[in-house]
Amino acid sequence: QVQLVESGGGLVQAGGSLRLSCAASQRTFSPDYMGWFRQAPGKEREFVAAMEWSGGGTHYADSVKGRVTISRDNAKKTVCLQINSVRPADTAVYHCGAKKGGIYYENPRSYDYWGQGTQVTVST
Repeated sequence: QVQLVESGGGLVQAGGSLRLSCAASQRTFSPDYMGWFRQAPGKEREFVAAMEWSGGGTHYADSVKGRVTISRDNAKKTVCLQINSVRPADTAVYHCGAKKGGIYYENPRSYDYWGQGTQVTVST
């Protein structure tokens, strides 16, 4: 069973930046997509960004486009999320997910593996 472990969350001031990382426990793990989602209190899990693992293609939610970059280290089986110009609306628990299959990468229900999440809190 593959485990995903996120790190890098914390408290950040509005306008600042942060970088989240997600590492898979198995180096031989080969997902089709890895993605980042976030969930604020009382809200559904929301798509942020995803990357096609083999080809490197990236996809972003409109709400974060231009402020967020997803990247990967294939050898380390790590996917990272860089968020710039953070806003209070970015406050949420950020989850890393991995899936087989190349469609519905925006739908959290299509993901097969999830990390426990890392809290991001943006202060004004």
